[in-house]
Amino acid sequence: MSEVEQVVAAARAAQRGWARTPAAERGAALAAAAARLRSAADELAAANNADTGRLIDEARGGVLAAAGTLDQYAELGPLHRGRVLHGAWSATDLMVPEPRGVVAAITPWNDPVAIACGLIGAALAVGNAVVHKPSERSPHVGELLTKLLADLFPEHVLQWLPGDGWVGEALASQPGVDVVAHVGSTATGREIARNSTAKLLLENGGNDPLLVDEGVDPAWAASQAALGAFTNAGQLCTSVERVFVHEAVAKPFLEALQVEAQEFVTGPLVDVRARDSVHGQVQEAVRAGASLVTGGTVLVATGSHYPNTVLSDCTPEMRVMREETFGPVAPVCVVDSFDHGLELACSGPYGLAATVLTRDMDHAQRAWRELPVGTVKINAVFGGAPGGAAQPRGASGTGFGYGPELLDEMTTMKVVHWEAAC
Repeated sequence: MSEVEQVVAAARAAQRGWARTPAAERGAALAAAAARLRSAADELAAANNADTGRLIDEARGGVLAAAGTLDQYAELGPLHRGRVLHGAWSATDLMVPEPRGVVAAITPWNDPVAIACGLIGAALAVGNAVVHKPSERSPHVGELLTKLLADLFPEHVLQWLPGDGWVGEALASQPGVDVVAHVGSTATGREIARNSTAKLLLENGGNDPLLVDEGVDPAWAASQAALGAFTNAGQLCTSVERVFVHEAVAKPFLEALQVEAQEFVTGPLVDVRARDSVHGQVQEAVRAGASLVTGGTVLVATGSHYPNTVLSDCTPEMRVMREETFGPVAPVCVVDSFDHGLELACSGPYGLAATVLTRDMDHAQRAWRELPVGTVKINAVFGGAPGGAAQPRGASGTGFGYGPELLDEMTTMKVVHWEAAC
């Protein structure tokens, strides 16, 4: 029996007892996990920095966000409920949610603590066991996270499985796995979908547009674009990947964005391979006619760091506008109307998120209704109330990946009809 098979078998055996544990006790264990994360925030942030280069303050923020998510599921788990149906007077009819069994949580390197804890917290809250397979690009923070939390739960209820893509593929295709929750690249998500018979929760790549309407303050719009494109060196699923700006504000917007890019502090990309991939897209765009406003150069002495880069004169056909760049690059396309910009923002195979900056209420209303994405943000590239849950669309994935609705994804419904015996 392979190591993957052994881990899954142990999880399946442990899950039965965990499912019988009162929901309030499961919630208490998750609350204790949140407290432990907070006490180890500096240690986890340092491990994240060492693995991926993420700036310490940003990494620590991810740990605190993870702790908050565990606290939420500690409270939501015991409140997760079914339904009573109104049948015959002499019978009882119920719809009862039950845990699905073993959840394989395959998580990425770019926000390794916060994303992992969202999936782990929801799965454990409703009685599943979890096998966590972190990215091989963040092995130390993945191991540290799981080991910090594992002893708060019964043995084998939460386990860690190290390894590369082959291990993830073997885990996702195991017959004993009931749910595969994967956050990562679209290519990996498609491979999982081809080979797994489990229920799939996939949050994959994005090519999130930012639409800048006429009438907005160009300096403010540039600050929003920089925040969306350069945070974590552009290595977020919901980073701004393509910018459509109305010609009426294009010139001052680009001037302000150049300044923002030069002043915005970023860490390195995860590795040289990622840096070279980003640089390849930038070079290809320049050869196709894009203009380099700032950045776009590789200095060997800076390792995997890539400068914040702004491209103008981009066209929708360029690969930097069509694909996920996953680096600190803001490619800008000037449009002659809001209608044209919205049409371009709605194009493409991805459907993760989009942002619109506008002072026009009608334009805002049209945008959130027409954009074929799971999350639409009006006048802010980041933010939102706790508990919001979106479903990615198209090549960006399927299923709820967070919020109270993730508890529904982690359970399956059983109908019970109970009549008195004769």
